[in-house]
Amino acid sequence: MKRTRTSKAWMQEHVSDAFVKRAQKEGYRARAAYKLMEIDDRDKLIKPGMTVVDLGSAPGSWSQVVAQRLKGSGKVFALDILEMAPISGVDFLQGDFREESVLKQLEEKLSGQQVDLVISDMAPNISGINVTDQARVAHLVELALEFSRDWLKPGGCLLVKAFAGSGYEDNLKAMRALFEQVTTRKPKASRDRSSETFLLGLNKH
Repeated sequence: MKRTRTSKAWMQEHVSDAFVKRAQKEGYRARAAYKLMEIDDRDKLIKPGMTVVDLGSAPGSWSQVVAQRLKGSGKVFALDILEMAPISGVDFLQGDFREESVLKQLEEKLSGQQVDLVISDMAPNISGINVTDQARVAHLVELALEFSRDWLKPGGCLLVKAFAGSGYEDNLKAMRALFEQVTTRKPKASRDRSSETFLLGLNKH
């Protein structure tokens, strides 16, 4: 299949991307690792001893960062529809988070134990139709919020990827009802042309 100009441009940008090069050099599975690092350096979300759930974890760069920063003390449960190569200290479940049966499997792994932090870099397959894509993203944020409502400890935090547009304000409103403080973060490793932002809910009621 002939490559489009867009995919060629993306490959060119990807290959010359400073964060991609740094990830390869430092052994991270994706440049996204630096998004979480920057947010955590600022907001001090990850502490040894915590139980953390990583939704939409593949290829695993966020789980890598969490596992490192827990320093061998704590638990990481990761979930993704795609396969993910094992990471030391990470309990991975492959499945679609939107399905009730998969959610139940994740809850069984938690064995009734509430969690300290939920992180989600989940994004749907992009169709290119803005309204559809925005609705899909908003739905994933909604699911991460529902999970956090049920499983986060009081005082726990949620970091979730969102995109401006349809459903964004509703998600923001729902987060404000659940957390003492809600703020947005746009780390340097987030590409400028991307409309992604991260919603951070601090201190669950």
